[in-house]
Amino acid sequence: MQVENHKEEVPFEHYCEKFAALDPAEAVQRLGVSFENGEFAVRLLGVTYFISHPAYAIRAGGDGLALHSLPAQTFLLRYLLEGKRMPASQEFKTFREMPWGELYIKPFTGRVLTRAAYAFGTRTQKFRKAAEALGGLPLRHGDAAYEFDFLNNYRLRLIVWEGDEEFPPNAQLLYSANFAEGFAAEDRVVAGDLLISSLKAAM
Repeated sequence: MQVENHKEEVPFEHYCEKFAALDPAEAVQRLGVSFENGEFAVRLLGVTYFISHPAYAIRAGGDGLALHSLPAQTFLLRYLLEGKRMPASQEFKTFREMPWGELYIKPFTGRVLTRAAYAFGTRTQKFRKAAEALGGLPLRHGDAAYEFDFLNNYRLRLIVWEGDEEFPPNAQLLYSANFAEGFAAEDRVVAGDLLISSLKAAM
């Protein structure tokens, strides 16, 4: 289990307690997820996770980031507790264009854009292979770009530009427009963070 700092354990334990009191029938109706044999099934970045209820436990149909990452597990718990089922959207927006984007732009830039730029902008070939391993669809943007099925009808597009002698590497993350109503700003930051961590793990 990856615990980046002890502050992650407190919210995780808090959401585990709330999760134990969750009404599975309400969550199924609200999210459209399945609940069979005491487990929710949630597909995140191409991996199906099975989450036991009421006593929390997680397993997967393969190896996935959430098996080893407490922030990813906290994100899934928050989704089951507070998430919304939204229709698919063909429109994409920047983080700044969505509600509270301006307020959270600094942590988003540091945790997502800068991290992606330096992780992938200097290794675009490895980025392409990792993106394809995650089921990413290639796009004709930047020096390398892919669209990902993040969670249910929520999709992400990551665009990377290589650095050169004059300019550092750069990156942009676009969210399907339904993220604006489906997730709080801090969860949108975490979504980008989880995508980058999954890509790095696949490199």
